[in-house]
Amino acid sequence: MSNDFQPAAGDADESFLHNCLYFTANRLSRAVTRMADEAFATTGLAPGYGYVIRLCVAKPGITQKELSEKLYITPSTLTRFIDKLEAKRLVERKVQGKTVLVYPTDKGRELEPTIRAASKQLLESYQAILGIEAATTLTQSLESTSEQLEK
Repeated sequence: MSNDFQPAAGDADESFLHNCLYFTANRLSRAVTRMADEAFATTGLAPGYGYVIRLCVAKPGITQKELSEKLYITPSTLTRFIDKLEAKRLVERKVQGKTVLVYPTDKGRELEPTIRAASKQLLESYQAILGIEAATTLTQSLESTSEQLEK
C-alpha cells in the first residue's frame, strides 16, 4: 500500500495556522474573552450572564427561546445561565402555558447600569487598541461572516 499523502506547502512549519480561519477565530475569541472578563469583573458576572440581564431588563418577560436566539446559544446553555442568575436572585422565570418567560428582579435591574458600564468599557478597550474605525469594520465583518457561515 503506497502512501500518497504529501504535506501541503508550508505544513512543515506552523505558517498554515495563520491562514486558518478556525485557528485565527479561536485566537481572536480568546483575546476578546480575556478583555471582556476584565471589563465585567466589576459586575461579579461573566459577560454572557451580563448580556442575559441586559436583554431581560430591556424586554421583561422575554422568552427563553428568544434569549437563546438573540445570544446564539443553545437552549440548554441558556437554561444553565438562567439557573445561575436565578440562584443569584438577578432574574426569575414564570411559566405561562408551555412558554417560559424571564424577568429581571429588582436586584437585576439595579445591576444593569454596572453591566452597561462594563460593556462600554469593553468597547472602549478594544477600540483603543484597534481604533474606532477598524473595530467597527471588524465587528461588522464578523457579524456578516457569521450569518453566511450559519446558513
